Amino acid sequence: MPDLLIAGCSELLTLRGSVPRRGRALRDLRIIRDGAVLVRGDRIEAVGPRQRIERLQAARRAEKLNLGGRVVLPGFVDSHTHLIFPATRAAEYEQRICGATYEEIARRGGGIRSTVKHLRGASSRALQDRALAHLREFAAHGTTTLEAKSGYGLDWKSELKILAILGELHQGQPLDICATFLGAHVVPNEYRRRPHAYVDLLVRSWIPTVATAGLAEFCDVFCDRGAFTVAQARRILSAGRACGLVPRIHAEQLAHTGAARLAIELEAASADHLEKIDPGDIRALALSNVVCTMLPGCCFHLGLPHYAPARELIDAGAILAVATDFNPGTSPTLSMSMILSLACTQMRMTPAEAISAATINPAYSLRQHDRIGSIEVGKYADIAAFDVADHREIPYHFGVNLCSLTMKRGAIIHRKNI
Repeated sequence: MPDLLIAGCSELLTLRGSVPRRGRALRDLRIIRDGAVLVRGDRIEAVGPRQRIERLQAARRAEKLNLGGRVVLPGFVDSHTHLIFPATRAAEYEQRICGATYEEIARRGGGIRSTVKHLRGASSRALQDRALAHLREFAAHGTTTLEAKSGYGLDWKSELKILAILGELHQGQPLDICATFLGAHVVPNEYRRRPHAYVDLLVRSWIPTVATAGLAEFCDVFCDRGAFTVAQARRILSAGRACGLVPRIHAEQLAHTGAARLAIELEAASADHLEKIDPGDIRALALSNVVCTMLPGCCFHLGLPHYAPARELIDAGAILAVATDFNPGTSPTLSMSMILSLACTQMRMTPAEAISAATINPAYSLRQHDRIGSIEVGKYADIAAFDVADHREIPYHFGVNLCSLTMKRGAIIHRKNI
C-alpha cells in the first residue's frame, strides 16, 4: 500500500491530548486548520498544518488525496450496539405510537423476548448477511469501530451462534468489532419462574466458557426493572471479571435501582443509559473512571421526554460517551451523526463535546484509546471526512448523511463525491 497524503482539510480535528476527556477538556478538539495527514500502511505517520506536512520527504512521494475543504475527524467509535438480530420490530413501533408503553409490550410477549424467539430460529448465514449490510452502513456514516453485544439468544446454542458470528465479522470485514457477552439481557421464558437458576447457569457455566474460548472481551447485564436486580447483576459481573471479562452495565434506564453505584463498585468500563440517576449518582460517577454512555437515540425512538443528564454529568467532571444503541426495538439507527444531533439539541452538549464523546472517550471505554479515537502519530489511520466546512455543521444537519469518506486502518472503505 503506497503512502497517502490527505490534504484539503478545512478543519482537522485531531483530538490529541489527555485521555479520557472530562469537563471543559471535552470541548478541546485540537483543531488544525488547513491540516494534512500522512498515512503509511495502516498507521498515521505525520499530522500537522498542510504546508509543513507537504514538505516532508515521504509526503512528496505519497499518493495525494485532496478533500476539497472538508472537515476531517477520527472515525466514530460506537461503544453500544446490538448488531446481531433477525428482523425489525416495526409493529411495536406502531403500538407505542398508539399508546402502549415499552414495558406493556414486553409483558405481552414483545420486546427483547420477541427478538429472541425469532433469532433462535434464524440461520447463521441469514444473521451474518443482515449484519454485513448494517456494517456497510455504519462505515458509510463514518463509524470505524463498534462494540456489539450478544443477548438475543438467551440459550447456549443461540448465544454461541451470535458470538461466533461477531468473531467472523471482526475478521472478515474492515470495521473492528469488540464483542460483549450479554447473556443477562432478560430472563428467558423458560427460566421466568426460576431466575436464580438462570443466574447460576450464567455464573457457573456460560461465562467461564465464553471467557476461556476468547469469545468476548466484556460482560454486560441489563440491570433494571423487569430485567436483573442489582444483587443478580453483581454476581454476574463479578463472575465475568474473575474470568477476565471487563464489566459493562445497562443502568438506570427505566427505574432508579442502584446500578450506577454498582458500576462504580465493580470498576466497570461503562454504565449505559443513566436516564434515572440522581444528584448523588452524578457526583459519584464524576469521581470514578466509569464512562457514562448516553444513548439518546433510545429516548428519541421511544418518544420519551426525559433524556439522561449529560450536561450535569459533564459539569460535575464525569467521563461522557455517546453511542447509537443500534437495535431493532428501541433505537434502530446506525448514524452517529444523528446521535450527535440528539446529544446537542436534547441533552445540551456542544458540538465539540459530542464529537469527543463519539471518538476518544468511547475508545477509552473499549480499552483501545492507545490505537483509535484520535488522529495522532502511531495510531491507526481511522478517519472520517464530512462534506461541511465547520465541525458544528455535522450535528446541525440532522437526518442526513454528510460523510463523504471513511478510512479504516489506512484503507478507504467508503467514498462519495471525492
